[in-house]
Amino acid sequence: MADFVLTLIGAAPADARIAADAIRQIGGRAEAADPLAPEAIDLPFDDAAPEAAESAARAAFGRRAIDLIAQPRTGRRKKLLVADFESTIIENEMLEELADFAGLKEHVAAITRRAMNGEIDFLAALDERVALLRGLPDRFLDEAAARIRIMPGAPALVRTMRAHGAKCALVSGGFRVFADPIARALGFDLTVANGLEVADGRLTGRLVPPVLGREAKVAMLEETAVAMGIALAATLAVGDGANDLPMIQAAGLGIAYHGRPAVRAAARWRIDHADLTALLYVQGYRREEIAAS
Repeated sequence: MADFVLTLIGAAPADARIAADAIRQIGGRAEAADPLAPEAIDLPFDDAAPEAAESAARAAFGRRAIDLIAQPRTGRRKKLLVADFESTIIENEMLEELADFAGLKEHVAAITRRAMNGEIDFLAALDERVALLRGLPDRFLDEAAARIRIMPGAPALVRTMRAHGAKCALVSGGFRVFADPIARALGFDLTVANGLEVADGRLTGRLVPPVLGREAKVAMLEETAVAMGIALAATLAVGDGANDLPMIQAAGLGIAYHGRPAVRAAARWRIDHADLTALLYVQGYRREEIAAS
């Protein structure tokens, strides 16, 4: 049995043959393809490093919208998922939604883009954006929450992993007022996020300390793994922004999900096209094992 596997998501059977040829061209040996779902295929291989095999297949597909992840076959199913919240489990950036009520959405979005791409300090950018909301009536928290759009595949990801014995943690540099209800609805076991200070029915423009940044995310990953008695190799972390990079790089399988350019460049693995069910396929789950959304 081959030691490694290349998972293709958004691919057809003929694409597995293209990937197999690419692996052979770098001296590897590909076995028969194993369909996981109509859109996902496992291709076991040997005699080539996973990064080299993945790069060769990526070059063979060029600009086609196929996601590729190569890794060892053993230990693929992870026992702990740690997921970012905004632009990962939900489609929104909630500071931008709040800023919309103050007529500042584009201004805040520009700061968010720079922070998430690692161009400016995350905590400084967070303080700057929250300060812009000073005086906003707290009724807009509920109105912003009503705009939340769950990322496609998120319910299936959490429910499937929990059904197979994994724990799921939601960790966010955003706000508990939004993260907690979504975490409960999706079935996350743990939630860590920041608090927005409110006084006299209005946002004060300040955060409730302690304020959680990128270090809190990797700490959540490491501390939860220790509490569970598992190695980091048994963990999966996913996020899109620069503040997610430490946990992505520390996890056994760390994935930049539709990541910002700097994050995609720095992460070992990435999903650029598919929805969050891709994280199940890369763990070897088959379509019939995936829980209904």
